[in-house]
Amino acid sequence: MTQTYSTDIVIFGGGIAGLWMLNRLRNEGYDAILIESKTLGGGQTIASQGIIHGGLKYAISGSLAGAASATSLMPQRWRDCLVGKGDVDLKNCEILNDHYYMWSDSGLRSKLKTFLGSKSLQGRVEAVAAANYPRFFRDATVKGSLYRLPDFVINTSSLLTTLANNYPKAIFKVASKRVRFKPAGNGAINEIAIAGDDQNIAITCQRIVFCAGEGNQLLIQKAGLLTPKTQVRPLKMVYLKDPDLPRVFVHCIGDNFSLTPELTVTSHSDTEGTPVWYLGGELAESGVKRDDAEQLVAAQTILRQKFPWLQLKNPAWHCFMINRAEPDIANNFRPDDAYLLEEKNVVVAWPTKLTLSPSLADKLLTHLQKNGVMPRVHNNPYKLTRSLDPPRLAKSYWD
Repeated sequence: MTQTYSTDIVIFGGGIAGLWMLNRLRNEGYDAILIESKTLGGGQTIASQGIIHGGLKYAISGSLAGAASATSLMPQRWRDCLVGKGDVDLKNCEILNDHYYMWSDSGLRSKLKTFLGSKSLQGRVEAVAAANYPRFFRDATVKGSLYRLPDFVINTSSLLTTLANNYPKAIFKVASKRVRFKPAGNGAINEIAIAGDDQNIAITCQRIVFCAGEGNQLLIQKAGLLTPKTQVRPLKMVYLKDPDLPRVFVHCIGDNFSLTPELTVTSHSDTEGTPVWYLGGELAESGVKRDDAEQLVAAQTILRQKFPWLQLKNPAWHCFMINRAEPDIANNFRPDDAYLLEEKNVVVAWPTKLTLSPSLADKLLTHLQKNGVMPRVHNNPYKLTRSLDPPRLAKSYWD
Protein backbone atom coordinates (compact mmCIF):
# COMPACT_ATOMS: atom_id res chain seq x y z
CA MET A 1 0.00 0.00 0.00
CA THR A 2 1.29 3.49 -0.88
CA GLN A 3 0.19 6.66 0.88
CA THR A 4 0.53 9.94 -1.03
CA TYR A 5 1.54 13.35 0.23
CA SER A 6 2.20 16.65 -1.53
CA THR A 7 4.23 19.69 -0.52
CA ASP A 8 6.10 22.59 -2.13
CA ILE A 9 9.68 21.88 -1.06
CA VAL A 10 11.43 18.85 0.41
CA ILE A 11 14.76 19.60 2.13
CA PHE A 12 17.29 16.83 2.76
CA GLY A 13 19.70 17.58 5.60
CA GLY A 14 19.00 18.60 9.18
CA GLY A 15 22.00 20.75 10.00
CA ILE A 16 21.75 24.47 10.69
CA ALA A 17 21.58 25.36 6.98
CA GLY A 18 18.73 22.93 6.26
CA LEU A 19 16.79 23.93 9.37
CA TRP A 20 17.28 27.61 8.59
CA MET A 21 15.93 26.98 5.08
CA LEU A 22 12.91 25.17 6.50
CA ASN A 23 12.13 28.06 8.85
CA ARG A 24 12.59 30.69 6.18
CA LEU A 25 10.50 28.88 3.57
CA ARG A 26 7.63 28.23 5.94
CA ASN A 27 7.77 31.81 7.18
CA GLU A 28 7.40 32.91 3.54
CA GLY A 29 4.29 30.78 3.07
CA TYR A 30 5.79 27.70 1.41
CA ASP A 31 4.69 24.24 2.48
CA ALA A 32 8.08 22.69 3.21
CA ILE A 33 9.30 19.60 5.04
CA LEU A 34 12.76 18.42 6.07
CA ILE A 35 14.16 14.89 5.98
CA GLU A 36 17.20 13.86 8.02
CA SER A 37 18.77 10.41 7.80
CA LYS A 38 20.49 10.37 11.22
CA THR A 39 20.51 13.10 13.88
CA LEU A 40 19.86 16.83 13.62
CA GLY A 41 23.19 18.61 13.32
CA GLY A 42 25.23 15.42 13.54
CA GLY A 43 27.75 16.44 10.86
CA GLN A 44 29.45 19.80 10.50
CA THR A 45 26.98 21.67 12.73
CA ILE A 46 27.72 19.96 16.03
CA ALA A 47 31.45 20.17 15.23
CA SER A 48 31.23 23.93 14.69
CA GLN A 49 32.70 26.32 17.23
CA GLY A 50 29.53 28.41 16.92
CA ILE A 51 31.30 31.63 15.90
CA ILE A 52 29.09 34.05 13.99
CA HIS A 53 31.80 36.12 12.37
CA GLY A 54 31.94 39.05 10.02
CA GLY A 55 34.92 38.06 7.92
CA LEU A 56 37.86 39.38 9.92
CA LYS A 57 39.98 36.27 9.53
CA TYR A 58 39.51 36.52 5.77
CA ALA A 59 40.40 40.23 5.75
CA ILE A 60 43.69 40.03 7.64
CA SER A 61 45.53 40.73 4.39
CA GLY A 62 43.88 44.16 4.35
CA SER A 63 41.38 43.69 1.52
CA LEU A 64 37.63 43.41 2.04
CA ALA A 65 36.94 41.02 -0.80
CA GLY A 66 35.71 37.50 -1.37
CA ALA A 67 34.90 35.63 1.82
CA ALA A 68 35.36 38.74 4.00
CA SER A 69 32.84 40.73 1.96
CA ALA A 70 30.30 37.89 1.86
CA THR A 71 30.30 37.54 5.63
CA SER A 72 30.61 41.18 6.68
CA LEU A 73 26.86 41.69 7.21
CA MET A 74 26.15 38.34 8.84
CA PRO A 75 26.61 39.17 12.55
CA GLN A 76 23.89 41.84 12.40
CA ARG A 77 21.56 39.48 10.49
CA TRP A 78 21.95 36.92 13.24
CA ARG A 79 21.61 39.47 16.03
CA ASP A 80 18.30 40.66 14.56
CA CYS A 81 17.01 37.08 14.60
CA LEU A 82 18.21 36.52 18.17
CA VAL A 83 16.02 39.39 19.41
CA GLY A 84 13.02 38.39 17.29
CA LYS A 85 13.41 41.09 14.62
CA GLY A 86 14.85 38.98 11.81
CA ASP A 87 13.39 36.63 9.23
CA VAL A 88 13.90 33.56 11.47
CA ASP A 89 12.95 33.47 15.16
CA LEU A 90 15.99 32.67 17.35
CA LYS A 91 14.84 34.29 20.59
CA ASN A 92 15.28 31.02 22.52
CA CYS A 93 18.84 30.41 21.30
CA GLU A 94 21.62 30.69 23.89
CA ILE A 95 24.50 33.08 23.23
CA LEU A 96 27.71 31.77 24.78
CA ASN A 97 29.50 35.10 24.52
CA ASP A 98 28.32 38.39 23.08
CA HIS A 99 31.79 39.38 21.88
CA TYR A 100 34.77 37.70 20.30
CA TYR A 101 38.36 38.79 20.69
CA MET A 102 41.59 38.73 18.75
CA TRP A 103 44.92 38.46 20.55
CA SER A 104 48.17 39.36 18.82
CA ASP A 105 51.56 38.90 20.40
CA SER A 106 54.19 41.61 20.38
CA GLY A 107 55.58 40.65 16.98
CA LEU A 108 55.47 43.39 14.34
CA ARG A 109 53.83 41.18 11.71
CA SER A 110 51.03 40.21 14.08
CA LYS A 111 50.28 43.84 14.86
CA LEU A 112 50.33 44.75 11.17
CA LYS A 113 47.93 42.00 10.22
CA THR A 114 45.62 42.90 13.07
CA PHE A 115 45.61 46.58 12.05
CA LEU A 116 44.97 45.91 8.37
CA GLY A 117 42.27 43.38 9.12
CA SER A 118 40.40 45.74 11.41
CA LYS A 119 40.60 48.64 8.94
CA SER A 120 39.06 46.59 6.12
CA LEU A 121 35.88 45.48 7.89
CA GLN A 122 32.40 46.86 8.13
CA GLY A 123 31.65 47.35 11.78
CA ARG A 124 34.05 48.67 14.36
CA VAL A 125 36.96 46.60 15.63
CA GLU A 126 38.01 48.07 18.95
CA ALA A 127 41.40 47.95 20.60
CA VAL A 128 40.73 46.99 24.22
CA ALA A 129 42.47 49.02 26.91
CA ALA A 130 44.48 46.85 29.30
CA ALA A 131 42.31 47.98 32.20
CA ASN A 132 39.28 46.53 30.42
CA TYR A 133 40.77 43.17 29.50
CA PRO A 134 38.71 40.09 30.40
CA ARG A 135 40.08 38.43 33.53
CA PHE A 136 42.08 35.80 31.66
CA PHE A 137 44.08 38.37 29.65
CA ARG A 138 44.60 40.65 32.67
CA ASP A 139 46.74 37.84 34.06
CA ALA A 140 48.88 37.60 30.91
CA THR A 141 52.63 37.22 31.47
CA VAL A 142 53.55 38.17 27.89
CA LYS A 143 53.02 41.42 26.01
CA GLY A 144 50.26 41.51 23.45
CA SER A 145 47.32 43.46 22.08
CA LEU A 146 43.67 42.56 22.47
CA TYR A 147 40.93 43.60 20.05
CA ARG A 148 37.18 43.19 20.39
CA LEU A 149 35.43 42.06 17.22
CA PRO A 150 31.79 42.42 16.15
CA ASP A 151 31.59 38.61 16.15
CA PHE A 152 29.89 36.50 18.82
CA VAL A 153 29.43 32.85 19.77
CA ILE A 154 26.26 30.80 20.00
CA ASN A 155 25.52 27.43 21.54
CA THR A 156 25.05 25.21 18.47
CA SER A 157 22.96 22.65 20.38
CA SER A 158 20.66 25.43 21.53
CA LEU A 159 20.48 26.77 17.98
CA LEU A 160 19.50 23.36 16.62
CA THR A 161 16.82 22.98 19.26
CA THR A 162 15.43 26.46 18.60
CA LEU A 163 15.21 26.00 14.83
CA ALA A 164 13.72 22.50 15.14
CA ASN A 165 11.14 23.57 17.73
CA ASN A 166 9.79 26.31 15.45
CA TYR A 167 8.35 23.68 13.06
CA PRO A 168 8.63 20.28 14.77
CA LYS A 169 5.84 18.62 12.75
CA ALA A 170 7.68 19.31 9.49
CA ILE A 171 10.88 17.40 10.36
CA PHE A 172 11.23 13.63 9.80
CA LYS A 173 13.85 10.92 10.11
CA VAL A 174 14.21 8.67 7.08
CA ALA A 175 17.21 6.40 6.44
CA SER A 176 18.95 7.08 3.12
CA LYS A 177 18.48 3.49 1.98
CA ARG A 178 14.69 3.95 2.11
CA VAL A 179 14.66 6.92 -0.26
CA ARG A 180 14.34 6.77 -4.04
CA PHE A 181 14.00 9.69 -6.45
CA LYS A 182 11.55 9.12 -9.31
CA PRO A 183 12.15 11.16 -12.49
CA ALA A 184 9.27 12.06 -14.80
CA GLY A 185 9.33 11.54 -18.56
CA ASN A 186 11.29 14.76 -19.08
CA GLY A 187 13.88 13.71 -16.50
CA ALA A 188 12.75 16.21 -13.87
CA ILE A 189 12.35 14.81 -10.35
CA ASN A 190 9.12 15.75 -8.62
CA GLU A 191 8.44 12.60 -6.62
CA ILE A 192 10.21 10.94 -3.72
CA ALA A 193 9.44 7.32 -2.85
CA ILE A 194 10.01 6.20 0.74
CA ALA A 195 9.95 2.48 1.37
CA GLY A 196 8.41 1.38 4.66
CA ASP A 197 7.90 -1.88 6.52
CA ASP A 198 4.10 -1.79 6.33
CA GLN A 199 3.44 0.88 3.74
CA ASN A 200 5.24 3.07 1.23
CA ILE A 201 5.01 6.83 0.96
CA ALA A 202 5.05 8.87 -2.25
CA ILE A 203 5.82 12.57 -1.81
CA THR A 204 5.28 14.94 -4.71
CA CYS A 205 6.76 18.43 -4.63
CA GLN A 206 7.76 21.41 -6.74
CA ARG A 207 11.44 21.28 -5.81
CA ILE A 208 13.85 19.13 -3.82
CA VAL A 209 16.76 20.70 -1.94
CA PHE A 210 19.91 18.80 -0.98
CA CYS A 211 21.52 20.59 1.97
CA ALA A 212 23.14 17.66 3.75
CA GLY A 213 26.77 18.76 3.84
CA GLU A 214 28.99 15.75 3.21
CA GLY A 215 25.83 13.72 2.65
CA ASN A 216 25.12 15.70 -0.53
CA GLN A 217 27.45 13.40 -2.47
CA LEU A 218 25.33 10.30 -1.79
CA LEU A 219 22.11 12.18 -2.56
CA ILE A 220 23.54 13.47 -5.84
CA GLN A 221 24.40 9.90 -6.84
CA LYS A 222 20.99 8.53 -5.83
CA ALA A 223 19.24 11.25 -7.85
CA GLY A 224 21.47 10.67 -10.89
CA LEU A 225 22.63 14.28 -11.07
CA LEU A 226 25.58 15.10 -13.32
CA THR A 227 26.31 18.81 -12.79
CA PRO A 228 26.90 19.29 -9.01
CA LYS A 229 30.39 18.39 -7.82
CA THR A 230 31.48 18.13 -4.21
CA GLN A 231 34.69 18.33 -2.26
CA VAL A 232 35.70 18.08 1.37
CA ARG A 233 38.35 19.89 3.40
CA PRO A 234 39.23 18.01 6.59
CA LEU A 235 39.99 19.41 10.03
CA LYS A 236 41.36 17.72 13.13
CA MET A 237 39.70 19.52 16.02
CA VAL A 238 40.92 19.38 19.62
CA TYR A 239 39.09 19.85 22.88
CA LEU A 240 40.20 19.66 26.49
CA LYS A 241 38.30 19.48 29.73
CA ASP A 242 39.59 20.86 33.00
CA PRO A 243 37.69 22.06 36.08
CA ASP A 244 39.76 25.27 36.26
CA LEU A 245 39.47 26.40 32.64
CA PRO A 246 38.38 30.05 32.36
CA ARG A 247 35.91 31.25 29.73
CA VAL A 248 37.88 32.41 26.68
CA PHE A 249 36.70 33.35 23.18
CA VAL A 250 39.63 34.42 21.04
CA HIS A 251 41.55 34.20 17.75
CA CYS A 252 45.31 34.13 18.22
CA ILE A 253 47.11 35.74 15.29
CA GLY A 254 50.64 34.54 14.55
CA ASP A 255 53.74 36.09 13.01
CA ASN A 256 53.34 34.55 9.56
CA PHE A 257 51.07 35.88 6.83
CA SER A 258 48.53 33.06 6.90
CA LEU A 259 44.89 34.16 6.60
CA THR A 260 43.96 31.55 9.20
CA PRO A 261 44.44 32.36 12.91
CA GLU A 262 47.09 30.13 14.49
CA LEU A 263 44.59 29.18 17.17
CA THR A 264 40.88 29.78 17.70
CA VAL A 265 39.46 29.11 21.18
CA THR A 266 35.84 28.87 22.27
CA SER A 267 34.56 27.87 25.71
CA HIS A 268 31.77 25.42 26.47
CA SER A 269 30.55 23.07 29.21
CA ASP A 270 29.74 19.37 29.13
CA THR A 271 26.53 17.92 30.57
CA GLU A 272 28.12 17.71 34.02
CA GLY A 273 29.17 21.34 33.97
CA THR A 274 32.89 20.74 33.40
CA PRO A 275 34.49 23.58 31.41
CA VAL A 276 35.64 22.74 27.87
CA TRP A 277 38.02 24.55 25.55
CA TYR A 278 37.41 23.82 21.87
CA LEU A 279 40.42 24.52 19.64
CA GLY A 280 40.42 25.27 15.92
CA GLY A 281 42.21 27.56 13.49
CA GLU A 282 45.49 26.62 11.82
CA LEU A 283 46.01 23.98 14.51
CA ALA A 284 43.01 22.07 13.13
CA GLU A 285 43.92 22.60 9.48
CA SER A 286 47.52 21.42 9.77
CA GLY A 287 46.46 18.71 12.22
CA VAL A 288 45.11 16.50 9.43
CA LYS A 289 48.74 15.59 8.67
CA ARG A 290 49.35 14.42 12.23
CA ASP A 291 48.16 11.34 14.08
CA ASP A 292 46.08 11.82 17.23
CA ALA A 293 49.01 11.73 19.65
CA GLU A 294 50.98 14.24 17.57
CA GLN A 295 47.98 16.54 17.30
CA LEU A 296 47.47 16.59 21.05
CA VAL A 297 51.14 17.41 21.57
CA ALA A 298 50.82 20.23 19.02
CA ALA A 299 47.76 21.59 20.86
CA GLN A 300 49.52 21.49 24.22
CA THR A 301 52.56 23.21 22.72
CA ILE A 302 50.64 26.09 21.14
CA LEU A 303 48.65 26.70 24.33
CA ARG A 304 51.90 26.97 26.29
CA GLN A 305 53.28 29.37 23.68
CA LYS A 306 50.20 31.59 23.48
CA PHE A 307 49.09 31.45 27.11
CA PRO A 308 52.12 30.66 29.29
CA TRP A 309 50.23 31.90 32.33
CA LEU A 310 47.46 29.28 31.91
CA GLN A 311 47.37 26.83 34.82
CA LEU A 312 45.66 23.48 34.27
CA LYS A 313 44.72 21.16 37.15
CA ASN A 314 43.73 17.87 35.52
CA PRO A 315 43.26 18.34 31.77
CA ALA A 316 41.71 15.63 29.60
CA TRP A 317 42.68 16.00 25.93
CA HIS A 318 40.79 14.67 22.90
CA CYS A 319 40.76 15.19 19.13
CA PHE A 320 38.64 14.07 16.18
CA MET A 321 38.37 14.52 12.41
CA ILE A 322 35.57 16.39 10.68
CA ASN A 323 35.09 17.13 7.00
CA ARG A 324 33.87 20.51 5.76
CA ALA A 325 31.75 19.78 2.69
CA GLU A 326 31.75 22.33 -0.10
CA PRO A 327 30.93 22.59 -3.79
CA ASP A 328 33.74 22.00 -6.26
CA ILE A 329 32.92 24.56 -8.92
CA ALA A 330 36.20 24.80 -10.85
CA ASN A 331 39.12 22.49 -10.18
CA ASN A 332 38.73 22.42 -6.40
CA PHE A 333 37.94 26.12 -6.14
CA ARG A 334 35.49 26.88 -3.34
CA PRO A 335 33.08 29.82 -3.47
CA ASP A 336 33.35 32.71 -1.05
CA ASP A 337 29.60 32.90 -0.41
CA ALA A 338 26.80 30.39 0.04
CA TYR A 339 26.24 28.47 -3.17
CA LEU A 340 23.51 26.52 -4.94
CA LEU A 341 22.67 25.15 -8.37
CA GLU A 342 19.72 23.26 -9.84
CA GLU A 343 19.46 20.18 -12.01
CA LYS A 344 16.31 18.15 -12.75
CA ASN A 345 14.25 20.17 -10.21
CA VAL A 346 16.82 19.38 -7.52
CA VAL A 347 18.63 22.31 -5.90
CA VAL A 348 21.98 21.32 -4.37
CA ALA A 349 23.09 23.80 -1.73
CA TRP A 350 26.01 24.53 0.55
CA PRO A 351 26.30 27.40 3.07
CA THR A 352 30.16 26.98 3.00
CA LYS A 353 30.20 28.46 6.53
CA LEU A 354 27.78 28.37 9.46
CA THR A 355 27.56 32.15 9.53
CA LEU A 356 26.30 32.20 5.91
CA SER A 357 23.15 30.14 6.55
CA PRO A 358 20.93 33.25 6.20
CA SER A 359 22.60 34.08 2.89
CA LEU A 360 21.94 30.58 1.58
CA ALA A 361 18.24 30.88 2.43
CA ASP A 362 18.15 34.26 0.67
CA LYS A 363 19.65 32.72 -2.44
CA LEU A 364 17.21 29.81 -2.38
CA LEU A 365 14.16 32.07 -2.13
CA THR A 366 15.43 34.29 -4.94
CA HIS A 367 16.09 31.21 -7.07
CA LEU A 368 12.62 29.75 -6.45
CA GLN A 369 10.84 33.00 -7.21
CA LYS A 370 12.91 33.60 -10.33
CA ASN A 371 11.87 30.16 -11.60
CA GLY A 372 8.20 30.63 -10.80
CA VAL A 373 8.09 28.31 -7.79
CA MET A 374 5.50 29.89 -5.52
CA PRO A 375 3.53 28.57 -2.53
CA ARG A 376 0.56 26.34 -3.33
CA VAL A 377 -2.35 24.95 -1.33
CA HIS A 378 -1.98 21.26 -0.41
CA ASN A 379 -4.84 19.17 0.93
CA ASN A 380 -3.28 16.09 2.51
CA PRO A 381 -5.66 13.69 4.23
CA TYR A 382 -2.66 11.49 4.97
CA LYS A 383 -0.28 12.87 7.63
CA LEU A 384 3.42 12.00 7.50
CA THR A 385 3.56 11.99 11.29
CA ARG A 386 1.56 8.73 11.22
CA SER A 387 4.50 6.83 9.75
CA LEU A 388 7.65 8.93 10.19
CA ASP A 389 9.31 9.82 13.50
CA PRO A 390 11.30 12.98 14.23
CA PRO A 391 15.11 12.70 14.40
CA ARG A 392 16.97 13.20 17.64
CA LEU A 393 19.34 16.06 18.35
CA ALA A 394 23.05 15.30 17.91
CA LYS A 395 25.22 15.36 21.04
CA SER A 396 28.34 17.46 21.41
CA TYR A 397 31.59 15.55 21.09
CA TRP A 398 32.44 16.22 24.74
CA ASP A 399 29.12 14.89 26.10
